[in-house]
Amino acid sequence: MLGSTCLAIVKAIAGVLGNSYALIADAIESTADIFASILVLFGLKYANKPADDNHPYGHGRAEPLITFIVVGFLITSATVIAYESFHNIGRKHDLPASWTLIILGIIIIWKEISFRLVLKKSKETNSSSLEADAWHHRSDAITSIAAFIGISIAVYMGEGYESADDWAALFASGFILYNCYKIFRPALGEIMDEHRYADLELRIREISASVEGIVTTEKCFIRKAGMKFHIDLHAVVNGTISVKEGHDLAHKLKDTLRQEIIELGHVLIHVEPDN
Repeated sequence: MLGSTCLAIVKAIAGVLGNSYALIADAIESTADIFASILVLFGLKYANKPADDNHPYGHGRAEPLITFIVVGFLITSATVIAYESFHNIGRKHDLPASWTLIILGIIIIWKEISFRLVLKKSKETNSSSLEADAWHHRSDAITSIAAFIGISIAVYMGEGYESADDWAALFASGFILYNCYKIFRPALGEIMDEHRYADLELRIREISASVEGIVTTEKCFIRKAGMKFHIDLHAVVNGTISVKEGHDLAHKLKDTLRQEIIELGHVLIHVEPDN
């Protein structure tokens, strides 16, 4: 948040003094980043609250809801940038200053580093809202690259190419909208309990097969809530054992899965007799 705040200020000042709307558009995108990061911060805190009587599965579903709001910020930013770009393309204005390219070069490097750091953390924590925030940084880097190209064309081609800067901002708004879809789609799947976890399912079945007394597994339903995965698993056991033995095997399997896969939340084991 601190980085985005500093960048937004630098971009806005450089955009105004350097006659570059692409940089001003970039500043608008960075301002949206600040509010998006604040939302992600509070969303993560709320999603990590433990289960209670009213929320027996925890509060993890708050996270994709926050992701939707972040997408809303991105769409708003893209719309404002596109509108102003169209407005400026046909209007006579001064060429952007060449020194703005140095500012943009530094910004591009910083935002790409931010993207990689936040994306890595999102994968470590299974956080969809952190992933959305990471792509916020990537979209910021892309808008800066577009601005760099547009300003370069305007500066080096000279008079008559002033609008290259505005075309760059328009392209950036389109890329932001594309990123909106990439962020929105997984979060929607999470809300709708869509099965998108084939690798995790395979791992669950492999661990289950290693537990003594478990013959095989049948149904395996996985749904994600926040940074936890809740699973419903049908385990096949010897049909001649007692109810208590089947019950004990289910607990043994549940404990083993939770020990091996720390991202698991609620685990329900349904015991099936082997025919």
